[in-house]
Amino acid sequence: MNFKLINIMMGLGLYLLSTGISFAAFNLSQPPSGDINSPIINVSPGQKPKFKVDPSVPRDQECPLNGVMYTKQESDIYEKRRPLAVMIENSAESRPQSGLSRADIVYEAIAEGWITRMMGLFYCNTPMENIIFAPVRSARTYFVDWVSEYDALYNHVGGAGRCADDTVDERAKALCQIDRFGIKDLDQFGIGYPDCYRNPDRLDHPVATEHTMVCFSENLYKIAEKREWTNTDEKGIAWDKNYRQWQFKDDPKEVERGTTGNINIVFAKGYDDYDVLWSYDKTANSYKRSTGGKLHLDLETKEALMAKNIVVQISEITGPVDDHAHILYDTLGSGKALIFQDGKAIVGSWSKKSRIGRTVFSDSVGKEIEFTRGPVWIEVVPSEQQVSY
Repeated sequence: MNFKLINIMMGLGLYLLSTGISFAAFNLSQPPSGDINSPIINVSPGQKPKFKVDPSVPRDQECPLNGVMYTKQESDIYEKRRPLAVMIENSAESRPQSGLSRADIVYEAIAEGWITRMMGLFYCNTPMENIIFAPVRSARTYFVDWVSEYDALYNHVGGAGRCADDTVDERAKALCQIDRFGIKDLDQFGIGYPDCYRNPDRLDHPVATEHTMVCFSENLYKIAEKREWTNTDEKGIAWDKNYRQWQFKDDPKEVERGTTGNINIVFAKGYDDYDVLWSYDKTANSYKRSTGGKLHLDLETKEALMAKNIVVQISEITGPVDDHAHILYDTLGSGKALIFQDGKAIVGSWSKKSRIGRTVFSDSVGKEIEFTRGPVWIEVVPSEQQVSY
């Protein structure tokens, strides 16, 4: 009897031991619970300290992108980097996006299906914060031309047309141009977890896979550093060697501000989800953004997107030019522009002489615009008739 009991106990012990070993082996082969959707560090701007730097430290360093004043502590960091351009999509189901509120400059233009797409330029606002970018989307040729003004790092998820792709119009082959022009390419297809990954649970509603890509600023800058793309590139050439800085000015006194309150932009008639309204707040001297009739929020800050300067660049559209419905914008040359700042509207022009040349905005008599220090949004539309104010 005792012998049978001993055998039973030994058998039970061996079973439990083997089960435990199998369970442990299975767990070691899997990512920790939740890792697929969670970055390895806390990156939410909404949880950042109230002050990134000592508020008593002088802000005497001018950001070369939008004129905002920063501390020496911050400029010591960003001056060792180069601007980072990130493609952010704007499909209605992908909103709210993450990261746009941290951009120094944002470009917005139509992609396929008359849906707008955005490219944020991030530089001076990046120190001491790992910014979430989402949803990151694919490259287009006209954005490549704007990236080239900054010799910026370019973060995107694939894009239109490799060089050998016969299905894409030659003029629309963004990936081919990125390679041919030597753009500092941070294509997600060459970047893995945790620097970029798909997060299907980012929003409170289900979305298609193409709306789920998330990338992180500090992670991208570390990759760039490994590739010797810091403030200078692998050849020792500084990013701002050919960069032309815009001119900037301080906020005017409130009594000197204008009363042009609302700017309405229709990117494509009948596509109301992408209509934009910028509403002017005279006291704050800033413009708050609504899209598709709703306040346009940043997912991380839960606040409406804001700008100090709204530039409407009138650029002719060509296309669709191929079976993929790719379109083209005139990015080189010159054209009309409407500049909104300080509650006033300026009827002026834009000009860009070469791919790497700076787009310069001027008033009606040809004097270069002085932008009010703060975020600049450049809205690109084909006709002045699509803007009302």
